[in-house]
Amino acid sequence: MKITITPVIFLLLLFSLTARLHSQELNAIQTVVPFITIAPDSRAGAMGDVGAATSPDIYSQHWNPAKYAFIDGNAGVGISYSPWLRNLVPDINIAYLTGYYRIDEKQVASASLLYSSLGDVHFTDDFGNLERTFKPNELAFDLGYSRIFAEHFSGGIAFRFIYSNLTGGSYSGGDATKAGTSFAADISGYYNNNVSMFGKDGEFGLGVNFSNIGSKMSYSDDQASDFIPMNLRLGGSGTVELDEFNKLTLAVDFNKLLVPTPPEYSSSNPDSIIAGKDPNVSVPVAIFQSFYDAPGGFSEELREWTASIGLEYWYSDQFALRAGYFHENESKGNRKYFTAGAGFKLKGFTIDFSYLMPTVSNHPLARTLRFSLAFDINALQRNGN
Repeated sequence: MKITITPVIFLLLLFSLTARLHSQELNAIQTVVPFITIAPDSRAGAMGDVGAATSPDIYSQHWNPAKYAFIDGNAGVGISYSPWLRNLVPDINIAYLTGYYRIDEKQVASASLLYSSLGDVHFTDDFGNLERTFKPNELAFDLGYSRIFAEHFSGGIAFRFIYSNLTGGSYSGGDATKAGTSFAADISGYYNNNVSMFGKDGEFGLGVNFSNIGSKMSYSDDQASDFIPMNLRLGGSGTVELDEFNKLTLAVDFNKLLVPTPPEYSSSNPDSIIAGKDPNVSVPVAIFQSFYDAPGGFSEELREWTASIGLEYWYSDQFALRAGYFHENESKGNRKYFTAGAGFKLKGFTIDFSYLMPTVSNHPLARTLRFSLAFDINALQRNGN
């Protein structure tokens, strides 16, 4: 059987091939299931993809599960949707469903489902006749728990099941393919405290999240397993109450993949590493090795960190304006974009949207929109009475 693929699948394959052919020049870190690193909600998506230390909200499961312990409310549900890469194709979508329930004043349970649909893949025979059409899909299901351990500090953990079905069991090079699966976990911490800033009341927050720490994934019994995007997220935020009705938040996040960097191989012997470390290691070794294995040394290690900065303005806790910027080094993926968005909070539910603007023209992420809708269950019950 042959596979005729849509432009987006071709683009993904082309990007992967290009990264491999020019790995010595670009040397981008490669993982499977990158969809689990995409910002699923509009609030963080409008603030340059920050979320480690921003104020807790319904979408904290993705950014820092520990934040749930300090969330206002006893239960909530949120749903977010994004038409992904619509600058290229019309049928890729990412949807996110999440919710939390307060067990008591110190403990919160949470769950989420992230689903990605990658459009159509057409399977043909040797003569180009259509055999069947398959829709690749990926999902991640989480269960989380957070708890307040001190007056201003909380911790959280989330367990994740990841499923990726890209081929529908078709054959590739005579080998049967299968859906990839992985189990992973997040471990996070969150600190916040009231402070005085510029003579105004405010709030200061710090957050850390070790996310997607889990098993490798393979799409064939004969294929070597690849790392999922294990990640370290560090963040800080500061909020100033300008007056009774207006407040402003500045937040910053730094991220680093905890995955081996591709080494530099000898031109005369492709199996001989002349710079860097062997990437074929276990998950625990890979996490520690990721901090010192870049073939370019410490300077390249620094280039592997991404940075996000976001601003959020609230008026009377009912209307929000947001903006942000995301930066990734040219040799590690070259994602650079500005973001903007707004939010409205009305009697127990919140509506948010965001818009992404790359710094270069004709970028695949250009004009990316996200829409989010969140419900505060207790507020809705109070308003219904």
